[in-house]
Amino acid sequence: MSAQPLLLDSLTSRWKRYKTELKNCRDEFSEEAVHDFRVAARRLLASLDLLQAIIHGAKTKKIRRILKDQLDNLDELRDAQVMLADIAENIQKNPSLKPFEEYLQRREKKLMRAARRGIKSLKIGELAKRMRKLEEAVGESQPDGLDPLPAVDESYARVIQRYGKVDPAQSATIHRLRIAFKKFRYMVESIHPTLKGFPEDTLKRMHDYQTSMGEIQDMEAALQELAEFEKTAPKGYDPEPVRAYYREQHALAISRYLEDRGEITAFWRAAPDQPFPKENQP
Repeated sequence: MSAQPLLLDSLTSRWKRYKTELKNCRDEFSEEAVHDFRVAARRLLASLDLLQAIIHGAKTKKIRRILKDQLDNLDELRDAQVMLADIAENIQKNPSLKPFEEYLQRREKKLMRAARRGIKSLKIGELAKRMRKLEEAVGESQPDGLDPLPAVDESYARVIQRYGKVDPAQSATIHRLRIAFKKFRYMVESIHPTLKGFPEDTLKRMHDYQTSMGEIQDMEAALQELAEFEKTAPKGYDPEPVRAYYREQHALAISRYLEDRGEITAFWRAAPDQPFPKENQP
């Protein structure tokens, strides 16, 4: 498949998936439905980033802003649910988590109600109109002028640049790398059917690499939420055991990431004239 139909197909299929997951959220609102909607929105964003980089004049800014606002409105709910899932796995061996769990359960219910209202009230008429125009622009573009590889090369170069600035003592540097890496990963997913010699297992390995960085961010979000809980915690509550637990988990998450961080150099070619790394290359 050449670049033009591939890009149009990717854009169209991801837009369709976004609408499907939005409908699912409205019809049967649940944690899983919200997760799937978030993933669909992020993948659509990645397609927009790719098109913006290779099609001159592609109008994606407003679409990106709409989608980003939708995702931002669900961030706190996602964080609370991740924390609750972690607590459910560890509360038996760490019962001091119980008061924090109860606080998070109340917070999740409040955030779920707000998210449900937000999803129900979403109007996508303007978004749909802009998407139709963008699909038309892609369809009318010159096929020979569409080469997505330079845009992915540039995205990977930014990833490697941020990777070079990672400081284990400054977890914000890992967070900045994760943001750049997520954008790169979704771009690769968009075009991988056209990539000759691209290792079959790389997409999964990229997912796992991103997850390892995400676990660091999750523990930091938990520590921030714990600080909020302390402001309204019952008199006599001692947050130190819970704080110690999350600090330990945060340190372990950083340690696990650092063990395999060099794998990032095996996800893409080092330069446009170089081959893709071999499958399962360490």
